[in-house]
Amino acid sequence: MARRRERNERGAPVTVADRWCAPPRETVPAAGPPRPLAAAQFVNSVGDGAFYACSALFLTQLVGLSASRVGLALTVAWASAMLAGVPLGHLADRLGARRTAVLLSLATAAALCAFPWVRSFPLLALVLCGYACAQAGLASARQTLLAALVAAERRTLARARLQSVTNAGLAMGAGLGALALTAGTRSAYVAVFAVDAGGFLVAALLLRRLPEARPAPGAATGPRLAVLRDRRYAAVTALNAVMCLNMPLLSLGLPLWTARRTDAPEELAALLLTFNTLCVVVFQVRVARRVTDPRAATRATRRAGWLMLAACAGYALSGAGVGPGAAVAILLAAAALQVAGEMWQGAGGWELGFGLAHPARQGQYQGFFGMGPQVARALGPVLVTTLLLGWGTWGWLALGGLFLAAGAAFGPAVHRVGRPATSTAGP
Repeated sequence: MARRRERNERGAPVTVADRWCAPPRETVPAAGPPRPLAAAQFVNSVGDGAFYACSALFLTQLVGLSASRVGLALTVAWASAMLAGVPLGHLADRLGARRTAVLLSLATAAALCAFPWVRSFPLLALVLCGYACAQAGLASARQTLLAALVAAERRTLARARLQSVTNAGLAMGAGLGALALTAGTRSAYVAVFAVDAGGFLVAALLLRRLPEARPAPGAATGPRLAVLRDRRYAAVTALNAVMCLNMPLLSLGLPLWTARRTDAPEELAALLLTFNTLCVVVFQVRVARRVTDPRAATRATRRAGWLMLAACAGYALSGAGVGPGAAVAILLAAAALQVAGEMWQGAGGWELGFGLAHPARQGQYQGFFGMGPQVARALGPVLVTTLLLGWGTWGWLALGGLFLAAGAAFGPAVHRVGRPATSTAGP
């Protein structure tokens, strides 16, 4: 019996593009709470994209701080953010997620306004700590707000749309940052800081339009930081931190590898970063549609582990003296595998991060889950550069094996690791 071909809205046969590429109307959230959240995320990411492109050069070239001191200040800042994420998430549970998000948006804007006045390492460390802690708490509050205002079965899809919007904003912001770098003047850098701070002020106004997510019944009872006793959630968060090593791999490890160990042109690293960003904008929503429960989430993370292993093997092969043309082709293929793994891991991680959290304590749980990317930011650069530049091909394979093991371990962590009674008690 002939199999009927699936057809799209226009009556034409469904193609690969129809199945995987999200049209613009699907990428932009529908009317309702996700839309102001997406708008706030977009204006923040435009400013952040410009800030990330310019801040290091501003501090080293205009302020005169050494690169090592800037790196140390960043490490201290992200370490402080890791410690602040759970308490600030707990604040969102108690005070209300919308109110907390507005306050932390204003705090982030204030920290950005202080950057032009930095003249010394201690002041830089202080400003960066304030910026990083406010950003970590804001991320927790936004996730809590999303969990409170969006039905459970649609949270992962809504989060995917936010990620697509974020990547689009970062790409636009990087373009603004490039203009400031081209000008190279203090006024251009200060304008970038002002744009980023203004974006957080606009985000605060957008977030104020949302209904307040009232503290859930039971948020004020039980252990103050109950998430720290939830072994299953801790295991999933730790595994997510390992998978988040794809971030420093893309932004730091791959550019250094391309420049030092392959025959490909150095400029290719920027192209690969742009390619990654655009793929997430176009495909992330459709990938997330296939992750609807914890079982699907663990399948997604397992698939992500295999894809990341294949990507790492491809990157290793690119350094085998294969010539410029072959190196470029191999790097592009490996980058495609990496971004596919990143999207499956993102969808699986969001589903587990929301679905396994205590409903009355989403703030502190989201704050704890958010430590994964922060751990990757703090420890990833050292680990990635040591493995890739120190060990070469074997380092790539070791990193790929780490991704594979972590992706496969999500299933046992979700289904076999227990959760304490204090965490599962209903609100």
